[in-house]
Amino acid sequence: MKELSYLTNVVTLTLDEQKCNGCTMCILVCPHEVFVLRNKKAFIQNKDACMECGACAKNCPDEAIYVKSGVGCAAGIINGLIRGTEPSCDCSGPNGSCC
Repeated sequence: MKELSYLTNVVTLTLDEQKCNGCTMCILVCPHEVFVLRNKKAFIQNKDACMECGACAKNCPDEAIYVKSGVGCAAGIINGLIRGTEPSCDCSGPNGSCC
């Protein structure tokens, strides 16, 4: 995949390696190949490639991943600026809709 990057050092993604069971769900669902498996645990190989979609956190059975989903979404940022609210493009709302 072509190397994608956003703003450096601003991504909210964190991984608690102690909680990780090595199921590889984060690797399977991440559209930007942010995670790899090392020593039978998930490892963040390129944090700046994360677009903060939240798929990894939503699919982690052990809640080992945290990301404030939507922060990296351009439409969410623009809507937040227009509305005077915090940027969000989180698809976990009651309607399951984004932006």
